[in-house]
Amino acid sequence: MPMPPKTYTLADLAERVGAQLIGDAEQRVHSVARLDRAEPDQLAFCTSDRYLDLLKDTRACAVLLREQHASHCPVSTLIVADPYFAYAELANLLHPRVQYARTVAESAVVDPTAQIGEDVYIGAAAVISAGAIIEPGCEVGPGAFVGRDAFVGAGSILAGQVYVGDQCHIGARAILHAGVVIGSDGFGFAPGKAGWKKVPQLGNVQVGDDVEIGANTTIDRGALEDTIIGDGVKLDNLVHIAHNVRIGPHTAIAGGTAIAGSTTIGARCVIAGQCAINGHIEICDEVTIMGMTGVANSIKEPGAYASGLPARAVQGWRRNVARVMKLDDLYARVRALEKQQRS
Repeated sequence: MPMPPKTYTLADLAERVGAQLIGDAEQRVHSVARLDRAEPDQLAFCTSDRYLDLLKDTRACAVLLREQHASHCPVSTLIVADPYFAYAELANLLHPRVQYARTVAESAVVDPTAQIGEDVYIGAAAVISAGAIIEPGCEVGPGAFVGRDAFVGAGSILAGQVYVGDQCHIGARAILHAGVVIGSDGFGFAPGKAGWKKVPQLGNVQVGDDVEIGANTTIDRGALEDTIIGDGVKLDNLVHIAHNVRIGPHTAIAGGTAIAGSTTIGARCVIAGQCAINGHIEICDEVTIMGMTGVANSIKEPGAYASGLPARAVQGWRRNVARVMKLDDLYARVRALEKQQRS
């Protein structure tokens, strides 16, 4: 039979996130839920005025919210500066990740020269190659591959079918979701009369501590120097990072974004989905790039950047495209008129 969920008092939860509690400190909570679906033993959260109608009718045990929303809440409140961040903390507490038993599956292949720390799980058909180091507390999922002399830091989780290439380094407490590829060859080819000549990719990939990498994301090894992913970086599913890219600490990149080779991205940047970032450029710290933006040149000032046209009715879009196609002719005519005025 499944174990009953662990419960916490509101006093416990308030202490955990430094909240001001208004209500019954001994009420117990076992899980989180949406404002409009929460039951009397569940915790919800409210982040803005747009949810006040839902807040007024909630049946939750308690709600995480800001002080200005407390008067609208019919149940106990946990007042915090950032309800969503506090929710993330408490959701992890109330819904802890289920861990595998710390065993090595019979079908796993572990080279005798590999170093496996204590309290490690290695799943069915996983492969740990010669000289690899798996530090204590790690999980290596079914079918995952860890290459020669690779390193996986303490407490890291490699889901099923993750590939970590030879000599690549994964920091502590990293989470690599299913299908992640670390250390595939970079896209390096020299053109010649006989066709394309492959350029050896001699660098590695260095992934920092507390990094999370979404499913089927690929990070190429460097051509000569390493590809570097800084501490605390968060990558969504299906992100492509080419050889020699450097990403600064605590930057987050959403799904479908592709970053070409030898580009440096600073710390605490936010890059939305399906962006295309050119190679051999630099993006400074604290830059936000909106979805589907193409970045062709370096960005040297913090701030928000965007490109591309939002969707609109097709007839208006066609008219705009037709006008854009005439810009060269219009530019030439304006230049001619300016020359006439100067003469």
